[in-house]
Amino acid sequence: MNRERSRQAERIPQEAPERAPMGWAPALKSIAESSGISLLLVEGHQPPALSIANNNSICEAFQSSPEYVGLCNPFCGAAHSRAVSANAITHYRCHAGLQCFAVPVEINSHGQLAVVGGRAFVSSSDYRELADRFRSGDLKALSSEDLFRNVIFADEAELDHAALRVARAASELNAAAAAEEQPSAVEVLEPARSSAESRTEERRTERSAKAGLDRRAPFADSIRRFTEQIDASEPQQTYSSILTQAADLVKAERSSLLLFDESANSLTMTASRGIRASISEVGTIAMGEGIAGSVLREGRPMVASIDDLGRPSLPERGYKTKTFISYPISIGSRRFGVLNLADKIGGGAYDAEDLSAIELVAPQIALAIERAAWQQRANQFQVMSITDPLTDLHNRRYLEARLAEELSRSKRYNYPLSFMMIDIDDFKVYNDRNGHQAGDRALEITAQCLRAALRKVDVASRYGGEEFSVLLPQTDLQEAGVIADRIRRKINGTQFTHGKSQPLGAVTVSIGLSTFSPALDSAEAIVRAADRALYHAKSHGKNRAYAYQGARTADNPTQQ
Repeated sequence: MNRERSRQAERIPQEAPERAPMGWAPALKSIAESSGISLLLVEGHQPPALSIANNNSICEAFQSSPEYVGLCNPFCGAAHSRAVSANAITHYRCHAGLQCFAVPVEINSHGQLAVVGGRAFVSSSDYRELADRFRSGDLKALSSEDLFRNVIFADEAELDHAALRVARAASELNAAAAAEEQPSAVEVLEPARSSAESRTEERRTERSAKAGLDRRAPFADSIRRFTEQIDASEPQQTYSSILTQAADLVKAERSSLLLFDESANSLTMTASRGIRASISEVGTIAMGEGIAGSVLREGRPMVASIDDLGRPSLPERGYKTKTFISYPISIGSRRFGVLNLADKIGGGAYDAEDLSAIELVAPQIALAIERAAWQQRANQFQVMSITDPLTDLHNRRYLEARLAEELSRSKRYNYPLSFMMIDIDDFKVYNDRNGHQAGDRALEITAQCLRAALRKVDVASRYGGEEFSVLLPQTDLQEAGVIADRIRRKINGTQFTHGKSQPLGAVTVSIGLSTFSPALDSAEAIVRAADRALYHAKSHGKNRAYAYQGARTADNPTQQ
């Protein structure tokens, strides 16, 4: 909670509506809503924009982050100067794979302005590639629950059409102002039409929405539903919601979700819908066996029919149609399971268009499955009391279980993994001078600092006494060093009630780092190495971070 407040406080403002030309905000909103794309009115380098309508939540996350806004600067940040210099509509594709345009406009007396539009995916592969980066690539620190709240899809023809509507809207606003008329923005953009014309336009729009990526509206809605609704407190509810929404997306009467067990190298049915047999009656499927096992091993989805496979459908299965979709759920090299969909409502055959629909929401399904799996483990660990009652951090028991699991994953997929031990400097002095209640409060404040400095994927725990530990999955030693230094600075700069009376003039911590390697390939070795590095930091002046490297320890390059 405290970390979220800190992030909110650091967010870069996105909009300065008080500087926008009168009447333009509703005009922008009208075009954005009818076209289904994002539109921003800008007067120079942005953020902030003067007015924003239907912003892509991914773009908002990038441009509101001081750490990541630089990625957008050469693209949407410089869109105004690009459009004004060319004095024409310009198109570009940004670092995130989103297609955009910039239109120079002059509105009343506001001089040279530009409208940035689009911020839309025009291919599912671009979307999946970006989702991979959020999950396990260079953007994983930016991942949040709101990231996929409003994802936009469009095709290039629709972007062109929207750009022309923007230019026409600016011209009509200027003409209206010159005639000293004050019609509403909707009236300016959409002249009155006969009911027959309206019905014709509605039918045209409806037909357009059904073809190819023109189906972006249900796709975007599905992505929002996945992020908003399937993050349930109960894992089984999450699995059932995945099936319900995926089946609704492609009109499947029958569906099943099989989860992959890494240790057994097999698939187990976890949820089903419309299947006669109960889940308990369905046996496990080994990797590579059957349709689901083959799909998972190959990592390629299948849209086929029983006839295509050259095998008869068993009568007891009771399939209504012959075609089906079998889709492997994965992100990068990490396998989660297989989603099966069959019996299309109406008796039609599944095709590439249906596959594309599932492809777009597959990253969200993978993230939801991972969250559900950890929730399930957390529920199991809850019996053993996994939370430290004083700091509300995880306790040592949970840390050891999680470290063993992450280490196994790192060995299997060659992922990096780092670990840190943290000790409050001169804590005994603090306790002796100020009493145990003050000492407990210092531990609570230290835990709050850890939450504020760490990422969502990091696992902080109270190791014991004044010692804390942090597990850093998929993090190499260099990244861990940056995080360690952030923690050290955060605590050093935080006001503790009796901090100034400490030997170093403030409450500080020393940190020891270690990372998974051929020499440190067990949980015990990783913890022991971090502990040795911590001792080295203590004996060399405290308030610093050291990393264990082989037989010696080395200074963290970002310390102090």
